[in-house]
Amino acid sequence: MTGDVKEWDAEATLFFGSVDEFVRERLRYTYTRRVGPQGPNRWSAEWWKSPEAISRLDALWRSWEALRLEPTFGMSVWWRDHADHHMRILMSPDGPFADSRDSNAQGEPLPYTEPPVGMF
Repeated sequence: MTGDVKEWDAEATLFFGSVDEFVRERLRYTYTRRVGPQGPNRWSAEWWKSPEAISRLDALWRSWEALRLEPTFGMSVWWRDHADHHMRILMSPDGPFADSRDSNAQGEPLPYTEPPVGMF
């Protein structure tokens, strides 16, 4: 087998097809924090405009894809070592979304705006 076939096999087992799909369909519904310009948590519906956010969210997506297959502690490890770590930094008042004015109500999904076609 060539490296290309192995890469294709790994891609074929992904649950989500891109970081955008992961954020849109999973993360914004499971990491429901109240966000806004005045509170302790910031978020941008246009998260894809921040290179740091893209990199951190891509890492979250890829770690979720790997750890979802671990049947015992996979999701616990993902929350503890990945989600809580990166989301704390992303949502920090001095993080990449510090200037965002986007907000939501308690319990609502994180704000989301579709990225430009072909970006992911």
